Amino acid sequence: MKNLGILLSGRGSNFEAIAHSVAAGQIPARIAVVISNREDAPGLARAWQMGLPARCIPSQGKEREAYDREVVAVLKEHGVDIVCLAGFMRILSPYFIHEFPHRILNIHPALLPAFPGTDAQKRALEYGVKYTGCTVHLVDEGVDTGPIICQAVVPVRDDDTVETLSARILEEEHRIYPEAIRLVAEDRIRLEGRRVLIQPRLPAGE
Repeated sequence: MKNLGILLSGRGSNFEAIAHSVAAGQIPARIAVVISNREDAPGLARAWQMGLPARCIPSQGKEREAYDREVVAVLKEHGVDIVCLAGFMRILSPYFIHEFPHRILNIHPALLPAFPGTDAQKRALEYGVKYTGCTVHLVDEGVDTGPIICQAVVPVRDDDTVETLSARILEEEHRIYPEAIRLVAEDRIRLEGRRVLIQPRLPAGE
């Protein structure tokens, strides 16, 4: 069974969706540790309430790689196999990515490669797209540029605001992020160039 490490900076709603899926047996893994770079992150408090190993490693004033080395050390101390970014508001250093090759997942509230970076929902609305959505991807050294595992499409309504659109995208995030983690935990993804190919599930016992 794989060990998950969850990194978050805020409310942690995707973390909660992952935790519920793990508890329901939908992801063949356990949450080994939850780490936040902010002590006041509601997601960190929620992890403690759920009885999960959780800790704050403050990032303020620290150089990026020096901070990442602290985080990686804690992840390895807990035997983490797969790292899941759940609203972790930091760009990972090349050091971090090299320590967990093709084993770091992120969720982004747009249909990548459209609207990478921050304020994706606002920019999609201002651009006038008719469809947006969310993307789970493997993390590489760029910003939201890694190979795509899965996506969900969300239609944009004429009366949408950033808030209403974000809320509908978030519902889909909570659905597809656990699904993507399950595929990685079951060793069912294969990279072919930039493409992530999904392997069929093997029958039990094979």
